Amino acid sequence: MAVRRGGELSSNAAEATEAAVTAAFREEGGRVVATLIRLTGDWDLAEECAQEALAKALERWPRDGVPARPAAWLTTTARNHALTRLKRSATESAKLREIAALAPVAEPEADPSGVPDDRLRLMFTCCHPALPLEGRVALTLRTLAGLTTAEIARAFLVSESMMSQRLVRTKRKIREAGIPYRVPPAHLLPERTAAVLGVLYLLFNEGYAATAGDSAARHDLCAEAIRLARTLLRLRPADPEIEGLLALLLLQHSRRDARLDGAGDLVPLDEQDRTRWDRAAIREGLALVDTALHRGSPGPYQLQAAIAALHAAAASAADTDWPQIAALYGELANRVPSAVVQLNRAVAVAMADGPEAGLALVDAMAGDLGGYHLLPATRADLLRRLGRFGEAADAYRAALALAGNEADRRFLRRRLSETSPETGSETQ
Repeated sequence: MAVRRGGELSSNAAEATEAAVTAAFREEGGRVVATLIRLTGDWDLAEECAQEALAKALERWPRDGVPARPAAWLTTTARNHALTRLKRSATESAKLREIAALAPVAEPEADPSGVPDDRLRLMFTCCHPALPLEGRVALTLRTLAGLTTAEIARAFLVSESMMSQRLVRTKRKIREAGIPYRVPPAHLLPERTAAVLGVLYLLFNEGYAATAGDSAARHDLCAEAIRLARTLLRLRPADPEIEGLLALLLLQHSRRDARLDGAGDLVPLDEQDRTRWDRAAIREGLALVDTALHRGSPGPYQLQAAIAALHAAAASAADTDWPQIAALYGELANRVPSAVVQLNRAVAVAMADGPEAGLALVDAMAGDLGGYHLLPATRADLLRRLGRFGEAADAYRAALALAGNEADRRFLRRRLSETSPETGSETQ
């Protein structure tokens, strides 16, 4: 229970309780929304009632204490809000009777797939082939991960208004087409897998490098992506791309404890304390990469996992096999014509062949990644390493103007401070 002073919560207790509310919703919000969508069939109502449950938690938990099962409390409260809303609408009477018959916190009904997971069902519903690919991914990130429209827009490098319209159209399509809320039968899984993998990849990326907020990472999103990837692999065992994606996520997440310093600021890969890397996750990831590649059909996620494996296997930054990483990025670029892949390849080439070679590739990309702060940030880093400090400073300022995450901005400001003639020679 929270501590009271003179009938009021102490400021420390209030802050702690509010943090508990935020953490619970951050970790369980996707599950709450997914459950409500199953119960009501109404995506907008599910999101609105989940938000009402959050507001109620902020009101009651400071007074009553954090419940023993926060997720169940949030789900029950959101469900009750949904019932109240539906009672007001005569046209929803049939749906009301159906929901009222359920237990207060209903367990998912039996699913032909044998996987009773509302979040996985939600993902497959969003990834129905009748929906446009970008709409599938965006809607899942909105409903499952709880990302704001602005955050998703940044992930897709489009405007917030454009993303809002895309989300509305996608939900309308689900409603009008009567797309079922379930994991599809086994013979339909292959046509959905690519989109689901894309969702998991972007979900993890948002956790690994948050596009907005004060924190540089959201480990809850990373853990959720890994959990769902494991579940997907149980549905489709021996699928090399699912194995590759799971390996990639494990290998990337293995560095979580070394990526941020005590102040929550980013630590570059070459400066990380590798003794803090999660060796169990690395062993599992390396085994998955090996298994997937031996199946003889390498795909984009396997190639990225192979790159991550080379980083994980290096005893130190100096031991990293950058020529091989650059070669793998070249192969990945042939399969995935993405400007982000090309930018990563430019970094690898710079490490293998020198910053001048990498800078040439980055400069050739001018205009390809408008609004993406890592393009000017990468260019700034290469210019700094070449001793061209004035140009580097301008590029860092351009990156700062685009970065939406405060931890990224702190890192860029530190790098900007290193471009002065007095300090520049020490940073090469």
